[in-house]
Parts: sequence; C-alpha cells; structure tokens
Amino acid sequence: MAQESKVPAQTRSRDVGYPSLGDWRPFENLRREIDRMFDDFWRFPYMSSPAISPSMGSSMSVPAVDVVEKPEAFQITAELPGMDEKSIEVKCAGGVLTMKGEKKDEREESKEGYHLSERHFGSFQRSFRIPDNVDAEKIDATFKNGVLTLTLPKTQESQKNEKKISVKAG
Repeated sequence: MAQESKVPAQTRSRDVGYPSLGDWRPFENLRREIDRMFDDFWRFPYMSSPAISPSMGSSMSVPAVDVVEKPEAFQITAELPGMDEKSIEVKCAGGVLTMKGEKKDEREESKEGYHLSERHFGSFQRSFRIPDNVDAEKIDATFKNGVLTLTLPKTQESQKNEKKISVKAG
C-alpha cells in the first residue's frame, strides 16, 4: 500500500485560492507598453508634431490623414467633415507644413414647451515635415465636400535624378 504524505496548506488573511493584487499583475506591464507605444506614436518625426496629442482640450479630434507618394508629387488628404474652407489655414515655414482649423456650430430651437440650445466647437492642428525633394513654392490646397487635399509637387531635379536599378538573380 502506498503511503500518503500530507503537506500543510498555507492560508492568507484574504480569500483562500485567490492571489492578492500585489502578488499577480499580468496586465500592468502590458498597459505600460501600450502607453509607451502611444507616447512614441505622437513623437514620430515625420507625422504629427510633438505638440499634438489626442486630447487637445477641445471636442474635435485629430483629423484622419492619408499621405501618398506619386511619381510627380506627394498628396496629403485630410477628412474635415462639417468644416468649410474659410475655417482652415495651411502654412509652410521652415520645412514644416501645418494645417489647422476651427469648427463652431451653434443651434437654437424654441417650440411650445421646450427650448433647445446647443454649441459645439473644436480645433485641430497637424504638422508634417516636408521632404527635401518638394518644391515648397508650388504647394497647392483644395477643399471639397469636407476633404482637404494638399499637393506637394516634387522638384524637377528629383524627378530627373530617379534611376531604376535592375535586380539580377545571384
């Protein structure tokens, strides 16, 4: 017959079988890593400037932006629903292209038995470093149906200096 051996059980003042919060924190490191990732994203040098953050103290968030490189130009497209061209400003200075805007919306309605008054406002600013091969004097901006399109034409020299290199099997 096999002999049984008994091991004394250890108990704590908390519930038996459940580790205390100090003993087990599997998500704490994950949270720190995700926070670091978002912090790094907002400091990425070729996208938004470090001054921009997701919480800018207004009700408007950072607009969605697409950046596309074409053979003759870079194209930046920003979605700005509910805005008009008068409330958008685009500047280029010191090799940085900055777009900013402000949205204000007020609505007031009165009928028998109630009065409704709403105000919505917000602003945004987004900056991009311009590559050396962009002709800053020829940057163009158009706004249509809530979409701002910036065209950053490449210099003639950079388009001519492009050389295709063939890849050979080794």
